Amino acid sequence: MLHTVNKSPYEKNSVDTCLRMAKPGSDVLLIEDAVYAAIAGSKLEDEMRKAGAQLKLYALGPDLKTRGIAEDSLIDGIQVVGYDGFVELAAKNECVQSWL
Repeated sequence: MLHTVNKSPYEKNSVDTCLRMAKPGSDVLLIEDAVYAAIAGSKLEDEMRKAGAQLKLYALGPDLKTRGIAEDSLIDGIQVVGYDGFVELAAKNECVQSWL
């Protein structure tokens, strides 16, 4: 399953909830303001690293760029994808769960 999260971890608990509910092997794509959860040194870094052992974590590159977040400032293990990568993730997974 592909899980997409678009809310900032500083405003909503969508990222936390997604990481708790996603089953091992699932893909998690951070989009829009959720990309703030991918920054090394953020309040979610430990949780994101633990989740990365069971889940495949991605961040949408254009959303990082829009927010001035450099790819080299991300937590190790989070893969950056473009819109084409978003489409590939959606196509390879049977279901998409959006966390709002």
